[in-house]
Amino acid sequence: MILVLGGTSDSIEICNLLNQRQLDYTVSVTTAYGEKLAKQCTDKVILKKLTLKDMVDYINKNNVAKIIDSTHPYAVEVSTNAIEASQITNINYIRFERESLIKNIDYKNKYIVSDIDEACEIANKVGKNIFIGAGSKNLYLYKEKIKDKNLIPRVLPTSEVLISCEELGFNADNIIAMKGPFSVEMNESTYKQYNIDLVITKESGAAGGFLEKIQACKNLNIPVIIIKRKEMNYPNTIGKIQELINLI
Repeated sequence: MILVLGGTSDSIEICNLLNQRQLDYTVSVTTAYGEKLAKQCTDKVILKKLTLKDMVDYINKNNVAKIIDSTHPYAVEVSTNAIEASQITNINYIRFERESLIKNIDYKNKYIVSDIDEACEIANKVGKNIFIGAGSKNLYLYKEKIKDKNLIPRVLPTSEVLISCEELGFNADNIIAMKGPFSVEMNESTYKQYNIDLVITKESGAAGGFLEKIQACKNLNIPVIIIKRKEMNYPNTIGKIQELINLI
């Protein structure tokens, strides 16, 4: 049996591949939205943030022979636990991650930073109407660290996410609740509508519409802060579906 660590569009593509090959697998996700996506592929879905002990116990009890880690590049804790769990149980670990796109960006008006703290430090000096296209999980940090600015987050349109935004003090004038990825034109329209003069985003990859966000900034000459991926020493990384097929 294969344990797929999901929650991304890549994980859905992997699940469809496993279905085509009629292979037995379970998907682990950490959000209700991730669960809904995964259930389009299989009924075998775990909705829980798995600790190292959880992973080891599940592997041992369910005869898991392989882990495919297709979590978000910023889900470092989950990947760290998965690597250690695979070592403890002596099973194969495969990390599926698309190649970084930062080197493809031809735009000078950008700041590449290592974490949210650096991003907020720059944001406190640049811009007034700040678009946050980096997910909802860490919105509280932006709210806490960026002072006297108008923050406009774009988040998933789920009740859970919207409630969390409201609890942080965001109102209907500031919340953009939409499901991506978005085209260059859509991003441009959004930036214009909200008079955006600074964009903060993660290096989310092609599936997350990363390059389209950057291109829209370039077209409108809006500075962009890019929070790069955490560097992880993955033992076995695959970046293309075809390569994954050969390993499976």
